Amino acid sequence: MAINVLLAFMIIVAFLASIVLHEYAHAVVAYWLGDRTPQAEGRQTLSLRAHVDPVGLLMCVILAFQPIGAGPIGLGWGKPVKPDPWKLRPGANVGVLLVSLAGPLFNLIIGIVTAIVIRFSGAFLFTNNPITPHILQFLVVFACTNIALVLLNLLPIYPLDGYQILYTLLPSKQAVQFARSAPYGPFIILIIFFLVPFLATLAGLGGFPLFFPANLILQGAASVVALVLGGPFPNALQTILNLYLVLR
Repeated sequence: MAINVLLAFMIIVAFLASIVLHEYAHAVVAYWLGDRTPQAEGRQTLSLRAHVDPVGLLMCVILAFQPIGAGPIGLGWGKPVKPDPWKLRPGANVGVLLVSLAGPLFNLIIGIVTAIVIRFSGAFLFTNNPITPHILQFLVVFACTNIALVLLNLLPIYPLDGYQILYTLLPSKQAVQFARSAPYGPFIILIIFFLVPFLATLAGLGGFPLFFPANLILQGAASVVALVLGGPFPNALQTILNLYLVLR
């Protein structure tokens, strides 16, 4: 299956912008709650260099250029923002929980707002101008990428925010035991998103969606954006996917 290079680059750019905003939100909320540690570490910035994680970016690049199921997607993670729990005003657990939720919540807001912009400007962007359809396509990609990052970060695997959220909610003894999984987190993510789909394909299990989590996340993100766009759900979803995968 041919790879849409333009779409892949759109996905990577959308991911980089989304992950910078994601990590920036963590740092800003930590500052609001009284912890200057992320600011002192240079994380309270919109600089790309401060927030990019090489392995997380590599995952995004591979998925962007690899047609999987419904299509390529921008998934990965940034360099985790690590606040000092004891400097957070609401207390260690509540403070860390709020900081952890800030990134996905900000991505959710950005994704929904972008979808609203698409809804009210889409007709204007459907013109004979050869550039404006690509602007619309990038907005769709950007909205889907932000929602996809929210869904990805629900997974309780380090360095995703779901790990930190679950850690703060567990009793102390279980939290300590759970923390032992952190060093293996990136490897677990890569196994789930690359090795498992590969083995499932070899075994002829391509019809089982659970073996293709990136595909499920793309469908979920597209569904959320479709709901914001309105109209008959299946048609709206198909419109999004058609725009997302145009020229694929």
